[in-house]
Amino acid sequence: MAKQKIKIGDNVKIVAGKYKGQTGKIKKIILKTNSAIIENINFKTKHIKPKQNEEKGAIEKILSPINISNIKIQIIQ
Repeated sequence: MAKQKIKIGDNVKIVAGKYKGQTGKIKKIILKTNSAIIENINFKTKHIKPKQNEEKGAIEKILSPINISNIKIQIIQ
C-alpha cells in the first residue's frame, strides 16, 4: 500500500473511530507517535488546578491527536 504524504494545512476526512465521516484541516503532525492534530475534531477536557491562592482553577478543551491510519486526504475539486 502506498504511503500517504500528508502536510500541515491539508484537508482530511476521518475514516475510522468516533469522528468517522467528519472533515477538517491538519494543524500539527506528530511523527514520533504517527498521529496528527486536526482542527475542531477530537477535543479532550483538561482540568487545571490553581497555582496560587488567589487564582481560580479552570476547565479547558484541548485538541487531541488522531492516528494517521484513521485519516484520508480529501481532494477538493
